[in-house]
Amino acid sequence: MKLLNKHPLLLLTLACVGVFFVNLDAIFVNIMEARNFITAREMIVDGNWLLTTMNSEPRYAKPPLPTWLTALSGMLFGLKSLFALRLPAAIMGLVLVLFSYKFLQKLTKNTQFALISGLVMVTSFYIVTAGRDANWDIFTHSFMMVSIYFLYLLFTTPPAGHPSSKGGKKVQHYRNALLAALFFGCSFMSKGPVSLYALLLPFLIAFGIVYKYKNFKSRILPLFVFLVVSFLLSGWWYWYTYTFDPETVAKITERETSNWTGYETKPIYYYWSFFTQSGVWTIPAFIALLYPYLKNRVFNKKAYQFTFWWTMASVILLSIIPEKKVRYLLPVIIPLAMNTGFYMEYLFRRFKELKDKRETIPVYFNFGLIALIGVIFPIGGYIFLKDQLSGSYWIWFALLSLSLFIIGVVMFRNLRRKAIQPVFYFTIAFIVAVISFGMPLAKTLTVNPEYKGLSKLNDWQAETNLKVYEFGGFSPELIWDYGKPIPRLEKDGSIEIPPEMQFGVLVAEAVEGKFKKQFEGFSVEKVTRYDMNPQAPGHRTHRPRLWRDLYLVSK
Repeated sequence: MKLLNKHPLLLLTLACVGVFFVNLDAIFVNIMEARNFITAREMIVDGNWLLTTMNSEPRYAKPPLPTWLTALSGMLFGLKSLFALRLPAAIMGLVLVLFSYKFLQKLTKNTQFALISGLVMVTSFYIVTAGRDANWDIFTHSFMMVSIYFLYLLFTTPPAGHPSSKGGKKVQHYRNALLAALFFGCSFMSKGPVSLYALLLPFLIAFGIVYKYKNFKSRILPLFVFLVVSFLLSGWWYWYTYTFDPETVAKITERETSNWTGYETKPIYYYWSFFTQSGVWTIPAFIALLYPYLKNRVFNKKAYQFTFWWTMASVILLSIIPEKKVRYLLPVIIPLAMNTGFYMEYLFRRFKELKDKRETIPVYFNFGLIALIGVIFPIGGYIFLKDQLSGSYWIWFALLSLSLFIIGVVMFRNLRRKAIQPVFYFTIAFIVAVISFGMPLAKTLTVNPEYKGLSKLNDWQAETNLKVYEFGGFSPELIWDYGKPIPRLEKDGSIEIPPEMQFGVLVAEAVEGKFKKQFEGFSVEKVTRYDMNPQAPGHRTHRPRLWRDLYLVSK
């Protein structure tokens, strides 16, 4: 353990590599990723870097910075490489964790606590999924965390002339203001004001409650510079799209605004179980939120109050918005991981001395459950996966079983000795082992004997030399697999009949009746079905939007 504590930054970086970078291409592309990848491909192929598109249609709902980074990675390593396309998101996950670590070091002057919180963060469920998933959320919140770090330095660096200040503090204020503005702009260019509202504003509220804004007058000019530069960096792309395509921007803005109040609306208490998104840290995260219990047990009461109020302010602000999705909780998990770090640091110091079962039983239950899963996985995993295991899958299963079994045994041994520090580190190893050896087994859980990617449509077109259209809406995953845009027959509520005498039409289940009625005077022949569902028809997760029937239409 001394070696781990001696090189905390190296350990944290290795944990990030094991969590974010290993087996990045193991699972299927999801809908959010597909939107990003399609836009990145059309940037490269069609040159749509500023007036961004998806399926050759304007796509201004999200700013382009994450897609620019995805496109650049695709240009360097190949557009067909899922690892390359997900790499920028993994890097942003690393940036988020390392700058959170640096921030906590500055805040508490306690390197071990910063390491503990960083390790909790990198292994929290929603941080893990966000860092391995090439959508916009990890970009906007990671950039904002860097901005928060420099804002914190701006707020806490003593002003020039202060007894504790040294020369050059005025320059430092402007440097911190400019760096904070740069990364604020990057955050805004990743997902608009989302992180401003859900991460930065709660930080500012919590900082004001706990630390106050001391010597504020000496920082007014640097803050003014921050605001001006942030505004310019955040707004130029919005100005550009509005200037060169105002009608489309107006429609998209109206639709996006209505979504905030009329789409995926949930009650105000929807996020009450937010701490469960910490995954293996659910129980410690909940206990860390019991302020009356923990406030006098932590090593730094003010810093604990700060992370507590940061977490609660973020949850409250998100709860006010009518539109709610579980994945919107990502900015909450960041301060929550810091807050959980205080509880874990307390256990490091005091667990061996604790006699009260009300304090020890939750710890034994949480980590004992993880250890139990590790010990029984070889048998339970075999029973569950035996019909799908073959070839190289056996090797991955053996490695996963062996590693989890050893980790589970060591965790039980240290729990018996009340040695929480090694139990904590082996919990991190548990998550890394699951990702390193378990992710290759993911495809054994997704078996669809009727799977047929839309990329196969290219073969049919090569044989027939016919053009293909989409009837109704399109699914991003299908367009991504197909490899190029598919023109839609329905535009602005009306159907345009293609000029060709023969053509193909992709039809979804929801519009099949409408399609047949529209083309009832034509010769219509069903050719095949393209089904990109990971699970077979009849399974509860088999979604109609992931399959299309191909019809040959003749005039």
